[in-house]
Amino acid sequence: MGQHGEHGPLVRWLIAGLGLLLPGPALACRMALALALDVSGSVDDGEYRQQMQGLAEALADPEVERVLFAIPGAPVSVAVFEWSASRYQRLVQDWLVLDSVDDLNRLTNRLRGWTREPAPEATGLGAAMRYGYTLLNRAPSCWRQTLDISGDGKNNDWPLPQELRRSGALGQITINALLVAPPHPVSSDAGNENQIPLVTYFRALVIQGPDAFVEVAFGFEDYARAMKKKLLRELATRPVGSLSPTGDRAIRRQ
Repeated sequence: MGQHGEHGPLVRWLIAGLGLLLPGPALACRMALALALDVSGSVDDGEYRQQMQGLAEALADPEVERVLFAIPGAPVSVAVFEWSASRYQRLVQDWLVLDSVDDLNRLTNRLRGWTREPAPEATGLGAAMRYGYTLLNRAPSCWRQTLDISGDGKNNDWPLPQELRRSGALGQITINALLVAPPHPVSSDAGNENQIPLVTYFRALVIQGPDAFVEVAFGFEDYARAMKKKLLRELATRPVGSLSPTGDRAIRRQ
C-alpha cells in the first residue's frame, strides 16, 4: 500500500503553494470525481457486473490507492451514478470524501454488492452529462471537478450532447470518457485509433476541457484495466500551469 507520508515536507510545500495561487482560502479537496456508468439496453447483465466489479477493482488497485492518498490533507471526493435514458439516472454512491483506506474500502464494497434494477433501453448520453454537471455543482469544494462518462454507443435520446456543450450548459467542468469498444479491435496500436468505432464521436461531442481525453476498453472484460489507466491519468498531480491548451486526447493500450 505504500507509505502515504514519506514525502510529507514536499507535499505540505506543494499544498501551501497551490493555496497561494487559488483565490480565497485554500481548498482541502483536490478533485471531485463523478463516475457515470452506462446501464442502457446495450449492456447485458454479465457486462453490467463486469463494469461494476471492474470499477471496484480499479479503485482498489495498489497503484490507484497510492495516487488517491498521495497528498495528505487534500483528499479526492467521489460519487458514482448509473444512466440509461434521459429519464433514468440512479445514484450508486453520493459524494464520499476518501480520507482513509477505510473510506475507499467502503466505496468498493458498495460497488461489489450493488444490484441492477430495470432501466430504459435508450442511451441518454446528453442527459447523463447534464446530471453529472448537476451532481458536481453540489460536490465538496475542490481544486478540480471531473466527470467521467462510460459508454458503448451514441446518444439516441434528449438532450443532444453537442447542444449542451455549445450552449455552455456544462460549465467549465472537465469531461473524460471511457469508451467500451468491441473486444476484438482491428488494431490496438495508437496510430490506428481512428479505426475504433465511436472514437471520433466521443472526442467531438462528449469530452470537454483542455486536458480531456478518451480511454478505450476493448470489451467489458477489459473495463478494469482501462478504468485503472484512466484513474491514474486523471489523479496524477500536475504542476500549476502545465495543462496543454489543446488537450491530450491520445488513446493508448498497454
